[in-house]
Amino acid sequence: MLEELYQLKEFLPFLIPLIILEFGLLGYTLWHILSHKTYKRGSRALWLVVSIVGMSFVGPILYFVLGKEDA
Repeated sequence: MLEELYQLKEFLPFLIPLIILEFGLLGYTLWHILSHKTYKRGSRALWLVVSIVGMSFVGPILYFVLGKEDA
């Protein structure tokens, strides 16, 4: 168990920035979905579910590629 904790501690300098980036991207995506009324494809509810369920970068990126309406 101590060896596993040591390995995790080794990766923390790489994981922390990725976690911060992931939550920042998710936060911006949720703000964008909730503040806009029109989407290229789908509805607000669909994009909220896709963004939250596919939280590990995939959901937010899918929204900006496929769902965001160009203003």
